[in-house]
Amino acid sequence: MKTIEVEAYPRTTLGTSASRRLRRQGYMPAVFYGPGVEPVSLSVKRDEFLKQLAGERPEGTFVRLKIEGGSGGVSEKLSVIKQVQVDTLKRSLVHADFYEIKMDRELTVDLQIHFTGTPKGVEEGGEVQLLKREVRVSGLPGSLPEFVELDISGLDIGDTLMVGDLSIEENVRVLDGEDVALVAVAAMRMTKEEMIGEEVAEGEGEAEEEAGGEQGEEREE
Repeated sequence: MKTIEVEAYPRTTLGTSASRRLRRQGYMPAVFYGPGVEPVSLSVKRDEFLKQLAGERPEGTFVRLKIEGGSGGVSEKLSVIKQVQVDTLKRSLVHADFYEIKMDRELTVDLQIHFTGTPKGVEEGGEVQLLKREVRVSGLPGSLPEFVELDISGLDIGDTLMVGDLSIEENVRVLDGEDVALVAVAAMRMTKEEMIGEEVAEGEGEAEEEAGGEQGEEREE
């Protein structure tokens, strides 16, 4: 899995007012926790955190936390972003949860699927339908890939690829059912305007045929 590095600082003052003050200063409240670990309240530089993520989805990203100590020392903790909270009005991150990772313990994450290629069915007028963009997997942290690729170039209209079609290493367990659909190519749906236009064209064609038939009958007479 891709791992980013983030500097973090212990928080000694807690509460809503303290969190607002942190955000005004460009920091984001966070918490670090895990099995047998007392939760530690932290703060991280929001802009630096976003820069490290580089547009990736936060949840599931591995983070090497460099926590500044009071005496100037730094302790490193390997973690995964378990959850982020977003201010929907300001569209900004306001809080993050970091869950400690143990390299000898299995971890369950949602693995992103990268679809590659253009289905041949699209060239025939089909439409790609991405039904699921992630697959839930479990394995030791060192075995988990950053993402899984799925080639969809061979799909024709009416074809579907399932979870069972993914190629994932044996030491990583897929938790989603093999028959769960990931992507399909369907016939393009016509809009109401297109359907009306097609009906009008058919009506005009039938009218022309009838007119042609009547003219032929007149000539025979």
